[in-house]
Amino acid sequence: MKHILYYFLSVVFISSGICAQEQEGTAPKKGHTNTNKFKQLYDEFSTPNAYRAASGAPGYAYYQQKADYKMDIVLDDKNTTLSGFETITYTNNSPDVLKYLWVQLDQNMRAKDSKSPLIQAGEVDPVMYPSQFTKKYLKERFDGGFNIQEVKDESGNPLPHTINRTMMRIELPKPMEKGDTFTFSIKWWYKINDHVNDGGRSGYEFFPEDGNRAYVIAQFFPRMAVYSDVEGWQNSQFWGRDEFALTFGDYEVNITVPADHILDGTGVLTNRKEVFSKTMMERYEQAKKSYNTPVVIVTQEEAEAKESAFSTETKTWKLKAENVRDFGFATSRKFIWDMMAVKIGDKDVMAVSMYPKEGNPLWEEWSTKAVASTLKTYSRMTFDYPYHKAISVHAKRQGMEYPMICWNYGRPKEDGTYSDRVKYGMMGVIIHEVGHNFFPMIVNSDERQWTWMDEGLNTFLQYVAEQDFGEAYPDALSEKDEHFPSDRGPAHMIVPYMSGNQDYIAPIMTKGLNTYQFGNNAYGKPATALNILRETVMGRELFDYAFKEYANRWKFKHPTPEDFFRTMEDASAVDLDWFWRGWFYTTDWVDIGIKDVKKYYVSSEPNTYMKDIMKERGIKKNQLRPLVFMVEEGSEDFKKSMKDQDPTEIKTVKEYLMDNFTPQERKAIKAPKYFYNITFEKPGGLVMPIIVEYTYADGSKKKEAYPAQIWRFNDNEVSKAIASDKEIVNIVVDPNKETADIDTANNSWPKQEVQGEFDSFKEKIQG
Repeated sequence: MKHILYYFLSVVFISSGICAQEQEGTAPKKGHTNTNKFKQLYDEFSTPNAYRAASGAPGYAYYQQKADYKMDIVLDDKNTTLSGFETITYTNNSPDVLKYLWVQLDQNMRAKDSKSPLIQAGEVDPVMYPSQFTKKYLKERFDGGFNIQEVKDESGNPLPHTINRTMMRIELPKPMEKGDTFTFSIKWWYKINDHVNDGGRSGYEFFPEDGNRAYVIAQFFPRMAVYSDVEGWQNSQFWGRDEFALTFGDYEVNITVPADHILDGTGVLTNRKEVFSKTMMERYEQAKKSYNTPVVIVTQEEAEAKESAFSTETKTWKLKAENVRDFGFATSRKFIWDMMAVKIGDKDVMAVSMYPKEGNPLWEEWSTKAVASTLKTYSRMTFDYPYHKAISVHAKRQGMEYPMICWNYGRPKEDGTYSDRVKYGMMGVIIHEVGHNFFPMIVNSDERQWTWMDEGLNTFLQYVAEQDFGEAYPDALSEKDEHFPSDRGPAHMIVPYMSGNQDYIAPIMTKGLNTYQFGNNAYGKPATALNILRETVMGRELFDYAFKEYANRWKFKHPTPEDFFRTMEDASAVDLDWFWRGWFYTTDWVDIGIKDVKKYYVSSEPNTYMKDIMKERGIKKNQLRPLVFMVEEGSEDFKKSMKDQDPTEIKTVKEYLMDNFTPQERKAIKAPKYFYNITFEKPGGLVMPIIVEYTYADGSKKKEAYPAQIWRFNDNEVSKAIASDKEIVNIVVDPNKETADIDTANNSWPKQEVQGEFDSFKEKIQG
């Protein structure tokens, strides 16, 4: 059979090629640049070098700077101020000579003269709540910027410095050569913001019922900017959205707070016996041996008893951290505190939660368990969590991350009841923020430039971790839910965004500050892309190996997007340039459908196509070599050649087989009865695999996945010839909605009146 069809197709291709040639004398078409979707990304990528290899791994000359901090911090609860004296030791590991240093002053985004509000366009609202009107037009702007009191060298001499909004340039007494260290100090203070009412990634929440505050403090100290082989100094201003590019180092931090406060933060608590009571120490030792149930270190009853005490004494908590890129802490007399151990590799890690009574009963039941489950999933997908603890802190309207500690929202009503939405939202944000310990706290991408490298990768892993959490704790799920109801990750969830108005969509490879629909762009779309890459394009085995390789290559280092893209290909032997270009560098969408299906049968009589060739070349019927002629069902050829004959009885083929193959060979050769020409179209710009489900007359089904490379010669439509011993009665493209196809109305044959994903979404919203 194969020999017959090959001969037939050869005739077709030869004759088609002759017809397609330009007629002699016709002017050639104008040339064009290579716009093929499978073109390699050489134009977009930087040239590999000694710092970053072509494989996506750090190069042999890769370097990164180091910044070590020693800080004494005082929190004034009465006046809501934070003051500090910090000593920074900066090490220049680069081959470059540095004349000055850049320090980030992120709190200046909230300074009274900050320009951040001025870049926000907006019209007069026709209707506002009084509180909104007051905040917008009547209230004086809160002044929460840094007050830099002194900048001195190690000998106490003042250092010349220039403050440009959220950046401070420090002039060095002499240039720093490779290997040099420089130690200097900064004394500062600022007014702490009310993050609930005034916004911000850190600050305090005020509880009017008891007059207390819960503090979640971060970006609270002048921090060294990153100097790297890619950007030089990463001194891009902080406008409020793009997060932080930071340098790894060691921290020794002493934090003085009211004596009745409970505090935890980045690093090892080095004076635990001084700040813990005897009872707390006993409970802590018990928690270190409890792997399934959190142990309460400070109970709700004990926390409530302190709510009206307001100690005038102070207590200093001492924390020490090695090889971290940042530092954060939380403190309040209202905090309940629980912990349990989780086995990660060959060591125990403490999963920790801190929350006021307002978080119960939800938080005491699920926060620490969510922390523990997250550490297990992320460690499985990347590397064993290297730190000794991970803390989840309850903070109203907050979701933010720092090394070993994060703030998370999710608060029940005053009567303690809560909806599924609140419960799942709280679990999801804890998983997400704890996951940020891996991306970008350890795999330290530049968030100021490429938001998706931490948010997108982390949201992808969040989806995996949420599904694991639902399996590990089925009692966390509501009765109606078989799996954790993730709101990002599955392909169909990104359809409304990708099918939206192109005027308000930007490529993923866009600086976060400049993107429309920030959540969809930086979180949802890259997470969906990676999920599709794992489940549909590469398969879990190849994807997981390559993803883990990326994580291990770049842990405690500074990767770029190219390092990620290159590593995923290098470790899997899958050419993905077409995928990165389509999903990350464009705003194209997926729409693949069935344009046409034709059924053919075999005939011994020459069809019209062959008759035309015979006429053109003067070939007589008796001059033809044995050929197999294909006739389309319903055509004139079909009507003539199949008259009084069952079209599925392919007698000519069987006779040919008898004459040209041995009996043994005939046993291995199929004799299909049905032949189909299926034409797939691609109205959408994104090339993707064509996933097809064929249903046969006997009810059986077969699924086929044609690789994306099928589109390499024609970006609009492609055809597949199918030979089958069973009649195909139904064809569906992307039956399980794996590719984020925005219009499923063209996905079926025979054509069905199917509502597209976007229309379905709009109808749901309208309803």
